[in-house]
Amino acid sequence: MAASSANLWALLGLGLAGILIVTRKLKKTVKEDFGAFVQKFQLLPPPPPPPPKAPHPLTGLTFSVSDVFDIDGFVTGFGNPDWVRTHEAASRTAFVVSALVEGGATCVGKTVVDEMAYSISGENNHYGAPTNPAAHERIPGGSSSGAAVAVAANLVDFSLGIDTDGGVRVPAGYCGVIGFRPSYGAVSHMGIIPISSSFDTVGWFAKDPNILRRVGHVLLQVPFALQRNPRNIIIADDCFQLMKIPIDRVAQVVIKSSEKLFGRQVLKHENLGDYLEFKVPSLKAFHSKKSNGEVKSSPIRPLANVMLFVKRHEFKCNHEEWISLVKPALNPTIATQIHEMLEMSDKEIETCHTIRSEMRVALNSLLKDGGVLVMPTIAGPPPKVGGKEILSDDYLSRAFSLLSLASLSGCCQVTIPLGFHDKCPISVSLIARHGADRFLLDTAQTMHASLQEQVDIVTKSKLSANAVSQETSAEIAKEKGNQAFKDKQWQKAVGFYTDAIKLNGNNATYYSNRAAAFLELGSFLQAEADSSAAINLDKKNVKAYLRRGTAREMLGYYKEAIEDFSYALVLEPTNKRAALSTDRLKKLFQ
Repeated sequence: MAASSANLWALLGLGLAGILIVTRKLKKTVKEDFGAFVQKFQLLPPPPPPPPKAPHPLTGLTFSVSDVFDIDGFVTGFGNPDWVRTHEAASRTAFVVSALVEGGATCVGKTVVDEMAYSISGENNHYGAPTNPAAHERIPGGSSSGAAVAVAANLVDFSLGIDTDGGVRVPAGYCGVIGFRPSYGAVSHMGIIPISSSFDTVGWFAKDPNILRRVGHVLLQVPFALQRNPRNIIIADDCFQLMKIPIDRVAQVVIKSSEKLFGRQVLKHENLGDYLEFKVPSLKAFHSKKSNGEVKSSPIRPLANVMLFVKRHEFKCNHEEWISLVKPALNPTIATQIHEMLEMSDKEIETCHTIRSEMRVALNSLLKDGGVLVMPTIAGPPPKVGGKEILSDDYLSRAFSLLSLASLSGCCQVTIPLGFHDKCPISVSLIARHGADRFLLDTAQTMHASLQEQVDIVTKSKLSANAVSQETSAEIAKEKGNQAFKDKQWQKAVGFYTDAIKLNGNNATYYSNRAAAFLELGSFLQAEADSSAAINLDKKNVKAYLRRGTAREMLGYYKEAIEDFSYALVLEPTNKRAALSTDRLKKLFQ
């Protein structure tokens, strides 16, 4: 009976151990995946041509696609399980996906999008939010959150996303990767679920600017042309005023890089809002009608209203019938906006089209053939997961004001990471005229290394400044401790010396001084420990040896005390205190 019980407990133990191992493996899988994928598979490229023919342009690269692209034999999920349940598997693969596979790349799966690719947060109530590899406690940004995360986590070489009102640009900025939104209409939409047909573009992510460019050449199908440098680099000063991080941390990095690469003469500054106010006259009429008396704080902010109004109208036209029939469990934000969205009159639709045309003409006129507009991708660092900032009017107003420029004009835009600020990724965006996609990809590749070099210089300079500031503060705390010591306020002196040590723990004097204060308080163990710390940092600190010798003497460690006093005498032969203490202890205990 006893043997039977023992066997039972052994089996239970093995079972529990097995469960733990499986659980750990599952956790490891989730962690490695970062929650980026909803489905994994492989679409293999054709065999490479035999030499001497050149290999396929994307040979050896892997990529993923957001779950809005059709893949033959798979249901396109659109970030909603009810959509999956009510739709058949695709019978064809999206044109852009086929082009990339034919170009030599291997597609390895579908990635998470915001529900119905509607938001810019990257959070999905049904599938969860992918973990931002660059800042785990921050949102990854959307709508193409999984695609950005897959690249940021080195799971693929590049990925495809959809950018309507920031769906590629925002997650690229938040996850610290490069994101490209091409000119409107430059890349085929065949086999992609529409969100807002007036703004939808197929964008892509990569870490390497060369890979970004190679993918662009395949998708854009542009003819060969010699690489050109920018003729003008225009800093949108008022756009940078919308940022919640130091302007110099972004703008100055671009300015220094541009000066180094192209010379100071290419740099210009522009108040973009004032420029557009004159060049887009139809915007004023639309804004006064839709603002409900809102005070216009910046001329570029009304652009966000136009973009969102059109997007919501077209989204409702595209999907309202399905939503009414299926009555899916939708994110409350989507449900509310669809329900409250008023029908656009023919005149309002015409005004919006006029604004879009005027915007394109205005930016094309500003940028001409070789101009680049520099602006923030988004106003601040990524909000915290589960935070309320993503829903605040201020956050959304700042974000969409910046994102609306390329969406409304149809110009191409590239997001380039610029390191970190307060442990969060930051980025800058470059915009070129409509149709200048190849030029912008070339410019991004040319500037990328120089931008990262300037980021390193700023980071090292900041670290150096912080170190100097901390050292100065530590010295101030030490001087306060010295004064308290002179005033015989021993406990207060200990506090100041402790502050100095926290600011600069590599200074032997701070430990030695605190040891002196501890001796006055009769805290001999603490005095011995601090003296030892000072000696470890400075082997020739005579005062530390004397204070440790005194502490050890009071603790009864006479042999060790004699050694400390003797060594102090070796370092400083004329030190009377060391000599007297050594003689006295030797006579008593040797």
